[in-house]
Amino acid sequence: MPDVPLDELDAFAAIARQQSFRAAARLRGVSASALSDSMRRLEARLGVRLLNRTTRSVSPTEAGERLLERLRPGLAEIEAALDGINDFRDTPVGRLRLNVPGIVARAILPDIAANFLKTYPGITLDVSTNDALIDVIGEGFDAGVRYEESLQPDMIAVPIGPRTQRYVAAAAPAYIAEHGAPLHPRDLLQHQCILHRFSGGGALPWPFEENGREFTILPPSRLIGETPDMEVAIACHGIGIIFTFEDFLAPALSSGALVPVLEDWWQTFPGPFLYYNSRRQMPQPLKAFVEFLRNERRLLDREMPA
Repeated sequence: MPDVPLDELDAFAAIARQQSFRAAARLRGVSASALSDSMRRLEARLGVRLLNRTTRSVSPTEAGERLLERLRPGLAEIEAALDGINDFRDTPVGRLRLNVPGIVARAILPDIAANFLKTYPGITLDVSTNDALIDVIGEGFDAGVRYEESLQPDMIAVPIGPRTQRYVAAAAPAYIAEHGAPLHPRDLLQHQCILHRFSGGGALPWPFEENGREFTILPPSRLIGETPDMEVAIACHGIGIIFTFEDFLAPALSSGALVPVLEDWWQTFPGPFLYYNSRRQMPQPLKAFVEFLRNERRLLDREMPA
């Protein structure tokens, strides 16, 4: 039997799952070139090609598919065995891999992550930001953060961050001076607007509520973007009306660079949840994070006035 280092097999499994050297490298905390070197060594040891590589994609060969199928349970068992050593430590150590949307990475996670890392100095938090609806667990993450409508079945969900958030609409004073302010959401059809698009999808319609009935409008766009910072900056230049998470607009609203519009129509919605697989053994870093979130929630509930 060839003498094959375990780290090379683990590298192969990560690349095959992600179908990308770069994505697998991010998950494992190494460079893509280091993974590529590992794969070359592994294929040379085994004398068979395991991956089909093109400039655009990476996929397992037939031999690679068969090897990956046999490796998955074994690598999971090894990971669980190593994680079990945490039972003999005063505090857990290891890597916690999270996949979170952009709003959470920017406005919610920083304070939570900082306090968590101070509490657990042996844990490394590995955060990937992705607004697309991917199979977080299948992509190799320990847990994800998503909103209620995007939660997958067979998952345990734990509240993280504020329990309510809202989208708000705003425009620059110069835009209002030139075009006037909309008085009803339907007026947006006569305005210039700045829309947002999640990766791999179309521009998102804007949700509103009237007399308890929800409705959406997809207004005409002057700009469609995927980066909230750019969209807010364009709005501040007076190009159009923007409608996005309040957290993104708070600095511009506070400074007066933007002013609110359609305030009576703004909707609140439930805040995000951390979610993880209910059927999978929970690694100790994730267990520590879940308990940390629950303790934070209990302290917050205790401090809130009755």
